[in-house]
Amino acid sequence: MKALISVSDKTGIVEFAQALHALGVQLLSTGGTAKLLADKGLPVTEVAEVTQFPEMLDGRVKTLHPMVHGGLLARRDTPAHMAALKEHGIETIDLLVVNLYPFEATVAKAGCTLADAIENIDIGGPAMVRSAAKNWADVGVITAADQYDAVLAELKTAGKLSNKLRFEMSVAAFNRISQYDGAISDYLSSVKFEDEKLSEEYVPTRDLFPGQSNSQFVKIQDLRYGENSHQQAAWYRDLYPAPGSLATGVQLQGKELSYNNIADADAAWECVKSFDVPACVIVKHANPCGVAIGKDAHESYAKAFQTDPTSAFGGIIAFNRPVDKAAAEAVSKQFVEVLMAPAFSAEALEIFKSKVNVRLMTIALPAGGATDWDNGRNAVESKRIGSGLLLQTSDNHELTLADLKVVTVKQPTPEELNDLLFAWNVAKFVKSNAIVFCKNGMTMGVGAGQMSRLDSARIASIKAEAAKLSLQNTVVASDAFFPFRDGLDVVVDAGATCVAQPGGSMRDQEVIDAANERGVAMVFTGVRHFRH
Repeated sequence: MKALISVSDKTGIVEFAQALHALGVQLLSTGGTAKLLADKGLPVTEVAEVTQFPEMLDGRVKTLHPMVHGGLLARRDTPAHMAALKEHGIETIDLLVVNLYPFEATVAKAGCTLADAIENIDIGGPAMVRSAAKNWADVGVITAADQYDAVLAELKTAGKLSNKLRFEMSVAAFNRISQYDGAISDYLSSVKFEDEKLSEEYVPTRDLFPGQSNSQFVKIQDLRYGENSHQQAAWYRDLYPAPGSLATGVQLQGKELSYNNIADADAAWECVKSFDVPACVIVKHANPCGVAIGKDAHESYAKAFQTDPTSAFGGIIAFNRPVDKAAAEAVSKQFVEVLMAPAFSAEALEIFKSKVNVRLMTIALPAGGATDWDNGRNAVESKRIGSGLLLQTSDNHELTLADLKVVTVKQPTPEELNDLLFAWNVAKFVKSNAIVFCKNGMTMGVGAGQMSRLDSARIASIKAEAAKLSLQNTVVASDAFFPFRDGLDVVVDAGATCVAQPGGSMRDQEVIDAANERGVAMVFTGVRHFRH
C-alpha cells in the first residue's frame, strides 16, 4: 500500500505518518512535508524521484504529472488501465493525504494583498484531491486531520479501508474543494481592480456584495418537519460559525429541536445577548413577548414574565447569565419549549431533570470586540425569494445616548432616557410594525407585526391591560416614524410620557407639535428598525 502525503497544515501529520509506516505503508511526499517526515526519521520518497521531474516555479509545479495522477485515477478493476500503468512504469497510489493552501485564512487577514491571495490559491492539491475522490472505490482521500483516527482504525483491524469510509471521505473531499473554490470565487468577484501596475503591495478595495455569492453551509441535523408538518426541513450552520451564535450551542437535554424552536431560539438569543447587564428574553412566534433586565437571572425572568404571561406559555426563554437554582425554580413553574443560557448550575440541572421534554441549551457568550464576528452576529443576512436571493448587511446598529435628538420642549428625565435605550433595543427584535412600552428596564406592552402602526399600539395596550400592568409614565419605542399624529395620540392616551422614533416623515413637525401639545417628550433616533 502506498500513501502520498502533501499537507499545508501539518497538525498531527508526523504521528499519522509514523502509524502508517508501522503498518507497512510506503510513504511518498513533497517539499516541506517530505523534509519534515525525513527529519523525523521516516523513510519517505520525494515525488520528484517518482516523476523524474524537479519541483519548479517556486513549488507551483510538482504533482501535476501522469506519474501522480495516473496512480490515483487508474481503476484497479479495468485491465486496460492497469496495462497502461505497467506500460508507462506508473505505480498505484492507494491513499492521498492533502490539505490545501490556507486561502480562506489569508484573505481574512487585514491588509491582505492581491498577490498574497493569488499565491495562496492551491492548484496541485485540488487536482490530486479530485482525482483520488473520483476514484474513491480504489483510493482513500484524506482532506482533514480529524479523519486520521478512522483511517488508522480500519487499517489496523482490516488491513484496508472499507467502501463506506472511502466513499464518505470522497464526499468530504468534494465538499472541501467546493468550499475552497467558492471562497476563491467570493474573494475574486468582490475585488475592485484599480491598480494597472500590479504592485506586490496592492491591497484591493472589495465590494461587500461579490459578483457571485457562494455561501457554504454544513448540515447540523435533519429536522422532523418544517414550519408545518407537511414540510421537510434541515438545520445548517456556517462553515465557520461565529463564536457565541446559536449554531455553536450544545443541547443538554430534551426533545429534538424543531424548525420553529430553532427560529424562535435564534430570535431570543440574538436579543438577550445584546444586553450588557443580566437580562431575560421570552419569545413566542418569533417576537419577544417579554424582555427585562435585573440584578440577576431570577429577577430579570420574573419581570419579563409579567409582561405577557399568556404568550409566555410554551415560549422560548433566553438568559445572558448562568441560570441558578432560584431562576430554575421560577422558570420550571411554566411550560417552556426551549431554555438557553451560558451555563446552568448543578441545582438548576437537577430541577429540570424530571422535565425530560424541556430542551436545555448552553451557548457561550461571544467575547466581544470591534467586528460582528467578535460579537457573534451575522454581518450579512439573506432572504430567499422566487428564483433569487436578497442580501443585506445585518441590522447591528447600536444606539447610544449621544445619538438621541430631543425634538420637544419637554426634556426626557435620565430614567426615561435609559428606558428609551432599553425599549429601542427590544424594538429591533420585534416584527414590524413594532410598538414597545417599557418602564424600569422591563417591557410593559409589545405590539408586533401589524399592517398599521395604530393597531400595534392598540395591541400593546390591550396586552398590558390583560397582564394587569399600568402603562402610566412608560416610555415607547416605535421601530419607524409616525406618519401622522394619531399613532402618538394612542400611546400617550395609554399613559406614555416619552417616545422614541426614527423621524424622517414629511409630517414630522405635525407629530412634534402634537407631542408638545400633549406635554410629552420625544426623541429622534435617526435610524429605523424594520424587521419583516
